[in-house]
Amino acid sequence: MIDAVQTLGQDVGVRQACQALGVPRGSFYRHRSGPNNENRPARTPSPRALSGQERQRVKDLLYSERFADQAPRQVFAILIDEGKYHCSVRTMYRLLNEDQTNRERRNQLRHPNYQKPELLATAPNQVWSWDITKLLGPEKWTYYYLYVILDIFSRYVVGWMLARGESADLASRLIRETLTKQNVGAAQLIIHSDRGPSMTSHSVAQLLATLGVTKSHSRPHVSNDNPFSESQFKTLKYCPSFPSRFDGYEHALGFCRTFMPWYNDEHYHSGIGLVTPAMLHYGQAPEVLAARQRVLETAYRANPERFVRGLPRIAKLPTTVWINPPKIEPLGEDEKERLPEPNCPWKPAVSLTHPRPGYPSPSCVPAELDSVSPGIQKNNPPPTYQQPLNTRAMPSKIPGVRGQAPDEDNLARSEISIH
Repeated sequence: MIDAVQTLGQDVGVRQACQALGVPRGSFYRHRSGPNNENRPARTPSPRALSGQERQRVKDLLYSERFADQAPRQVFAILIDEGKYHCSVRTMYRLLNEDQTNRERRNQLRHPNYQKPELLATAPNQVWSWDITKLLGPEKWTYYYLYVILDIFSRYVVGWMLARGESADLASRLIRETLTKQNVGAAQLIIHSDRGPSMTSHSVAQLLATLGVTKSHSRPHVSNDNPFSESQFKTLKYCPSFPSRFDGYEHALGFCRTFMPWYNDEHYHSGIGLVTPAMLHYGQAPEVLAARQRVLETAYRANPERFVRGLPRIAKLPTTVWINPPKIEPLGEDEKERLPEPNCPWKPAVSLTHPRPGYPSPSCVPAELDSVSPGIQKNNPPPTYQQPLNTRAMPSKIPGVRGQAPDEDNLARSEISIH
């Protein structure tokens, strides 16, 4: 284009040629002069600029032993009090920038760029979420620590433990036993948690690496990166029979032994189509929903005028469960549609399909003891409990137990109960 302007400019002039071809005249003249044109006049330095000797003198002062640890503003103040002026503070900074020596000399804490966890579960035992909550003891500043591991797809409590303290060793023991009871293989599971001391401990990280389990953590100060565990804790603490305080460890353990089976086997969860977590976790949910649909069809045939919108439908089971689903931008016509890929900082490539076809297998067993949270096997009716949890009964008032707090010896033994 520049050559065309030059050819046309010989006939009509450069200005008219640039206007006709849409080329700025400044670009044309710069291109014609060239970057290394010897005829270009040398740039005249500003009369206010420092000379080469003056610049070197200022640099020698800034790099001297006297001013090596001083900021330019400090150097300027010291020199001007001594009756010496070499340049402004901004010029000192400009000279330091030329040598790339102007930076923070102290060690500064640099926060890493935490990536948002995006985890996908399409079947049970693909993504677990675990957390620890405190249960108030009989006296002020006394707590019991409840560890809960939850499957985010089925909302099934696969393992829980009540202890007198928070410990990475106890967490490792709970995770190991739960993985064994659920028959989870290597490279199958992702365990997600927040950034508590037990979750980020080296013992837990080494255990997960040994067992082939991928770990994932929430971002700091982000409460919605672990929503399923928080929701389960809310269901626990908003239960009508949940006391304001527990009068001892046995009282807290007895409540958890009653609540966990109720939550897994009797609680109809609204997030999974109003089936119990055990039904979905062990593959009974499709049969239950099919039976419900037949009941609705019978009611519709008996009184169709009562259903103004036609045949009612049962809520569907979830097919995918996300922690922080990615935002999918609209694709162009030439771009192919693709499934969002799960993003985990510790294992970027995670298969969207379950590695074990035909799951769940008969070998899967619940993570709780029979006396605590008995599992539901396929094609078997849910077990009945002699003392079911009454969610409508208000808890009785706990009498005062002042002076009965556990002593230091009991705290040191750290009595636990894993289920």
